[in-house]
Amino acid sequence: MEKRLLLLLLLFPLLLLLDSCSAQVQGFVSLNCGGNGKFMDELGLLWISDDFLTYGETASISVLNESRKQYMTLRHFPADSRKYCYKLNVISRTRYLVRATFLYGNFDNNNVYPKFDISLGATHWSTIVISDANTIEKVELIFLATSPTISVCLSNATTGQPFISTLELRQFNGSIYYTPFEESFYLSVSARINFGADSEASVRYPDDPFDRIWESDSVKKANYLVDVAAGTERVSTDKPIEIGGNERPPQKVMQTAVVGTNGSLTYRLNLDGFPGNGWAFTYFAEIEDLAPVESRKFRLVLPGQPDLSKAIVNIQENAQGKYRVYEPGYQNLTLPFVLSFRFGKTSDSSRGPLLNAMEVNRYLEKNDGSLDGAVMANMVKLYSSEGWAQEGGDPCLPVPWSWVECNSDGKPRIVSVHLSSKHLTGNIPSDLTKLGSLVELWLDGNSLTGPIPDFTGCEDLKIIHLENNRLTGELPSSLVNLPNLKELYVQNNMLSGRVPAGLLSKNLVLNYAGNINLHEGGGRGRHLSIIIGSSVGAAVLLIATILSCLILRKGKKQHEPEQFHHSLPIQSQRMALSNAPAEAAHCFTLTEIEDATNNFEKKIGSGGFGVVYYGKMKDGKEIAVKVLISNSFQGKREFTNEVTLLSRIHHRNLVQFLGYCQEDGRSMLVYEFMHNGTLKERLYGPSTQEHGINWIKRLEIAEDAAKGIEYLHTGCVPAIIHRDLKTSNILLDQHMRAKVSDFGLSKLAVDGVSHVSSIVRGTVGYLDPEYYISQQLTDKSDVYSFGVILLELMSGQEAISNESFGVNCRNIVQWAKLHIESGNIQGIIDPSLCNEYDIQSMWKIAEKALNCVQPHGHMRPSISEVLKEIQDAILIEKEGIIVREGNSDDMSRNSANSSLNPGSLDLVATDNYLSFDESIARPAAR
Repeated sequence: MEKRLLLLLLLFPLLLLLDSCSAQVQGFVSLNCGGNGKFMDELGLLWISDDFLTYGETASISVLNESRKQYMTLRHFPADSRKYCYKLNVISRTRYLVRATFLYGNFDNNNVYPKFDISLGATHWSTIVISDANTIEKVELIFLATSPTISVCLSNATTGQPFISTLELRQFNGSIYYTPFEESFYLSVSARINFGADSEASVRYPDDPFDRIWESDSVKKANYLVDVAAGTERVSTDKPIEIGGNERPPQKVMQTAVVGTNGSLTYRLNLDGFPGNGWAFTYFAEIEDLAPVESRKFRLVLPGQPDLSKAIVNIQENAQGKYRVYEPGYQNLTLPFVLSFRFGKTSDSSRGPLLNAMEVNRYLEKNDGSLDGAVMANMVKLYSSEGWAQEGGDPCLPVPWSWVECNSDGKPRIVSVHLSSKHLTGNIPSDLTKLGSLVELWLDGNSLTGPIPDFTGCEDLKIIHLENNRLTGELPSSLVNLPNLKELYVQNNMLSGRVPAGLLSKNLVLNYAGNINLHEGGGRGRHLSIIIGSSVGAAVLLIATILSCLILRKGKKQHEPEQFHHSLPIQSQRMALSNAPAEAAHCFTLTEIEDATNNFEKKIGSGGFGVVYYGKMKDGKEIAVKVLISNSFQGKREFTNEVTLLSRIHHRNLVQFLGYCQEDGRSMLVYEFMHNGTLKERLYGPSTQEHGINWIKRLEIAEDAAKGIEYLHTGCVPAIIHRDLKTSNILLDQHMRAKVSDFGLSKLAVDGVSHVSSIVRGTVGYLDPEYYISQQLTDKSDVYSFGVILLELMSGQEAISNESFGVNCRNIVQWAKLHIESGNIQGIIDPSLCNEYDIQSMWKIAEKALNCVQPHGHMRPSISEVLKEIQDAILIEKEGIIVREGNSDDMSRNSANSSLNPGSLDLVATDNYLSFDESIARPAAR
């Protein structure tokens, strides 16, 4: 009884819960995830617990600032294939801001930084990547509610467990954040900046009645303000500001500003989620007392977009007076990842430009979800007290409910419903008959009553399981009309009458045993059927099914692809290598090697423990032979280690291992020949001037190498840590595709262990400092080395130099960090690139490289995250090449040649970008 009462309470709207807690701010919801009870924070906001959820576990963490009680707890969920949703009540046709925050705090004592997805309904909102245990990650979305509820869901854990610290809902009013596209697009908040702030503290409620968070421009962090021009001064006033316009920035924000005393204000912002189309507005208020003869007029200058720089801003004139807000901006504008902008005073202005605040939001296309969403919503209402009915969100997107399967169409349909033994009662829900793409229906093992409904509308149905219920009535003849029906199980019910002749004549597995009043009719056809009408028949069917499964399993085992053999336990491979390399590796004779290399005539390089010679086999295949130059125990161990690893790993971005030779006390490794040598030779060698590598090719080389490392870290069981990544271990084939080589120092990670204790090995300049100090090797040690390689690709400088980096720096990491963090990226870019690159892609790689070389491993990204950033940079660069070569009229129109013709905006979604008509860049004075 108590359980039923608790479950009934879950049906009450969340806003009623707020009313019972005497919430003082109308339209605000503040959930303290994992907490208990309610409390008022220092801002005067009421927080309530999310203990109405029936899934997930709570955890407590230590928080440096004890006043932030809402971050002392969190709720986490299993890292499985399900999604876990919060369902919040909203008012339809009203705009809201929804905000989720995440503070890891090592709640699971694993120090494995989680990475997972968050979605709003069927729309993927953001991927949450935790890179620091004590940093709060925040995502915000502005949306127009189109139904009485929304679902915020966590899913798709890549690492760690999905978790959430707080979930907040803030109701807007009036036309604030109205856009012509709000029916199809959300606004994902990218930047909301308070310029001239007098401290690092953000401005929010109660100064902002909508509790928007205005970040101080004095706070510097990744993907935020990167550069501030010289001559920038902060000004402020205590006089009231008349707040007009639509977005209504808070007065406290408008009472501060920055002024470009040298006639210019220059900033550079990193915008997450871009390039793409965005909403960007600036907020001005004249808060300085100008003399009658003085004036302040300036223009916005966006590099490469001259048409956007025509309008002159005169704050007093545009705002129609002092201490009044003027809100110019663009409702739709194509923005890059790195937004460089400048406000420059006009020649007839006596004062430099002034800026109070700025907002930038990204258009996020809504996903309307599966075509069966409304049908399933009606069905789960019938069982709202059951746990399986509370998963929330769309039944198919971004991941399906645990008890349904969906097809992969753009607008997916449900193809399978699995509700076996789920305590279903009453009639079979009629909504199930509306699932037009249903293939399998499993409702067995419940307490369903009443007749079997008409499934004629489900023409794709192949399998129906209704056995072990309490169904009554006849076996409907409409089942005969299902053209694809192959299996029908209705045994152990209370059905009566005769089995329709049409079912008996179908090529069908039919079991109706245990229905004492259901009998077989006449007119059986000559089609092949398995008709089970008794318990003996059921046993025969069970035996046949088991035998068929065993046969299938045996066949599958015989045809298992060889590429999966590398997943065998490494212990067995070590046993095989106790005296000789693994049997999987080909063993060359010394005579074969001598013939191929013409008695080791041509030396082409040297590795960590050997000399490399060129060879050519009798079949014409070119090879590289590495000859071990030391017969020491260490050398033999490294040789055996490399043979072991190379025998079990195969990837297009790892140098192909062909075999080995151990004869006459000599040990040799045989690889494919890589025609273009090492990346190091291509960056710094004597042929660099003649055969330099352009920026996009360097990015593609980085992508290839990252794919190889990703395979070692995530595609091998156990994972492999390379331990000696450097430019001389990245080889280039005849097509300039990169492959990772040299596994002599590599280590195997052990499942369930976060590190490998190891004597420090590696190369100075690439060596992870944390590994050097602790001797605890992790995959993040490889990430550090790869970060150094990215800096080399950008700069054309070697990792260690006594001359290139000045008196205060000997290594590339220190040198590059000084330049990048001060905003001077041009100071490290390789001059040989001759400005043939897109600065956005360069910034993207620079910042990811700095993340890779963070001093502590837990602060570094995974190699998979690095790979994604490289691929994003390649896309940016390819688009930049098109623009630079002038081959895309459409792109030029969308990004630069923005007409000032007034009119409505025509919005069309294409390839994740928005295509607007030529009025996109017309500034809207709000």
